[in-house]
Amino acid sequence: MTSKARTGARAKKRPVKTPPKKPSSKVGLLKSASRKVATAVARLRAAAKPAPAKGAPAKPAPAKGAPAKGAPAKGAPAKGTPPKGAPAKGTPPKGAPAKGTPPKGTPPKGTPPKGAPAKGAPAAAPVRLPERQRPRATKLPPVGESLTRREMEQILTAAAGRGVTGEGSLKGRLVVKDGLPCLHVVGRDKRELVFLLQGPDQEVLPAYVDHKVSVTGLIKKTHNYGGTVDVRKYSAKKPEAEGVEPAPAPMKLSYLSPGELEQVSNPGMGAGMRGFATLRGALEMTGDAYVLVVSNGGTRQQVSFLLEGKLGKSMRKSIGHQVQVSGVMDKTSGWGGRVAVEAVELRPHELRSVSRDNLDVLKVNGNDVDGPLEVKMNSGLSVTLPERTGHMWAIEPTVAKRVGLREAVFHPSQSGPGVREFFFTPRNPGVFDVDFFLAKAFAPAQVHKTVRLTVSVKA
Repeated sequence: MTSKARTGARAKKRPVKTPPKKPSSKVGLLKSASRKVATAVARLRAAAKPAPAKGAPAKPAPAKGAPAKGAPAKGAPAKGTPPKGAPAKGTPPKGAPAKGTPPKGTPPKGTPPKGAPAKGAPAAAPVRLPERQRPRATKLPPVGESLTRREMEQILTAAAGRGVTGEGSLKGRLVVKDGLPCLHVVGRDKRELVFLLQGPDQEVLPAYVDHKVSVTGLIKKTHNYGGTVDVRKYSAKKPEAEGVEPAPAPMKLSYLSPGELEQVSNPGMGAGMRGFATLRGALEMTGDAYVLVVSNGGTRQQVSFLLEGKLGKSMRKSIGHQVQVSGVMDKTSGWGGRVAVEAVELRPHELRSVSRDNLDVLKVNGNDVDGPLEVKMNSGLSVTLPERTGHMWAIEPTVAKRVGLREAVFHPSQSGPGVREFFFTPRNPGVFDVDFFLAKAFAPAQVHKTVRLTVSVKA
């Protein structure tokens, strides 16, 4: 038997090579996840580093043979070891404020910014004004009874007809008040009424501001000066341009008929009539102008016409006589107008209705009388008053009839305005106050002077 030589040391066993364990799938997922997280963190850090200022010197490249980036130089202390004499890690540099101390000029922590309310103070809430409730009715009520003529008059009368309701129509001017359409209606006595327009068209009607609008619907007068209208139908008319008046159509002149001449001769009638006419009356003067008195001479209802055109000087001799004037007549008011004279004819003087020959006539100057005048019944009273240029003396028609006015004659003077004589024949006993008015020739309402005489008529 052969035996192996034995040595003093025990032979070592050879290690058995074990194949490496394959990492499980879970471990691989964790490693790959941690690698991705590290890569993302590195990118974030690189993006957070401040970029070098423009124009700053570029970072010098390491010299050839120099240690690689991050490797300590030969003889240099190890990475992380502070240089000799440098303060320990975490110690602030000399002169720098301690860690956590705010820089100089910074307000202490917790102080509110400038202009902000103090801590704990209530914030100022924005002021909201209360919204005013506006009545809006979008639904139409059922059709009611139609308004009678009497009820319509009550609705159009101020301070009357409160509570009247019914179906009807109104016309007026549309305005917007507090955002709502309203209709301004001119009622009776020229008083203005305001009606609120309601219904489905309430949002459309404001587009017709200042238009002439006609509405039909249920009218309710809720107060003395207006109410509401539930509009069922409406129509609007565009307002005419202000300041632009249409040119008047040329009037064709024609001869006035007998009926039109009668209107021209009566007071308060025929204003605006124009045409060819022949008028007869008494010739008078006011200043240097000739006047033709047609009717009611001497009263405040006198109808007179100013004569225009080429008039001869010989007409002055005909003052106080009856004349017949032909020409274009234009009656501008109820008390007269003007005549463009084409021909003038003198007529024989008519006999007076009352002869003064057999009467006891009392002659006075109206400006010189202080007390009452005593006159016998069926006798005569003559009152003279000086006139003024452009003015005429006149009395009230009722007083003229009561005192018995017979005529008012104008007497011209050689220098200055003439005088007017009023002749009365009283028929009724009693005491009468007679007022004489000096007013403009063609405007009796514009009085310049008044004289009152007291006449006592005895039987």
